Amino acid sequence: MHDLGSTTLIETRHYTTSQGCLSSHQTAGRLCMKIVNCSMKQPFSSPDLNREAKLKAFDRLLTIMDELRENCPWDKKQTLESLRHLTIEETYELSDSILDGNLQEVKKELGDLMLHNVFYARIASEMKIFDVSDVLNSICDKLIERHPHVYGDVVANDEKTVKENWEKIKLRTGNKSVLEGVPKSLPALVKAIRIQDKARGVGFDWEKKEQVWEKVEEEMQEFKNEFNVESNQPIDKARAMAEFGDLLFSLVNYSRFLDIDAEEALERTNKKFIKRFQYLETESAKDGKKMGEMTLVEMDQYWEKAKSI
Repeated sequence: MHDLGSTTLIETRHYTTSQGCLSSHQTAGRLCMKIVNCSMKQPFSSPDLNREAKLKAFDRLLTIMDELRENCPWDKKQTLESLRHLTIEETYELSDSILDGNLQEVKKELGDLMLHNVFYARIASEMKIFDVSDVLNSICDKLIERHPHVYGDVVANDEKTVKENWEKIKLRTGNKSVLEGVPKSLPALVKAIRIQDKARGVGFDWEKKEQVWEKVEEEMQEFKNEFNVESNQPIDKARAMAEFGDLLFSLVNYSRFLDIDAEEALERTNKKFIKRFQYLETESAKDGKKMGEMTLVEMDQYWEKAKSI
């Protein structure tokens, strides 16, 4: 078992040491500690023979970060706020690489995000708030605390139980709501997925996918009632939007029961549309035609050809 440094478990706190685990609890306002038996239920299947090289590479990145922060005019100027939009951009670039199946680009984008992580930590260390070791120990503590089925005596033999335990632990350790961890600025579709997933983690979910599909059909009918395609009468846009939102939310819900990631499914469709539309642009140009001057029938001919690629 690799040395995990200072780590934490649920209910009481356990700190892994060479002698075992230290369990601490608060008694009358003071910290009491005792040695208890603590180990992973199953040992690693094989040692990490490349661990030293990985640690050296991380040390190299930290050194370069320090050098850039102290010597590069651009790096010296950056703040937590100025890096934020760049981090978002890098995250989306990683997402694109994953969906494209381009593993070399995935490696590159992971490196960019790793740089951003140490950059934020370096800035925070200058502010004397935290440094990269605090960041890493914090996530280690969190992972061990949220996995008592691995580091404690809790039994969880399937993914569903693990997720349920995860949400219950969060509530016991300070979160006031199961939905508290869903970022407010998440894109709406991703947010819907996360909201539903977290609600399911505490048992608030449909029992069968058939029930969810009935809800989809119900929401579709309610939307159609607000937006009758056979009528030219003006609609109540606010009510129609609300019903359309309910319909989308129910479709996302149904996708979960089919084990389909709704955001990924939509993004793959976006990419498919872009590929076909760009084929239409390229091939029509070869034939001397211009976009905006062709009829829909003409464009459809290229579109149908694009579908066969």
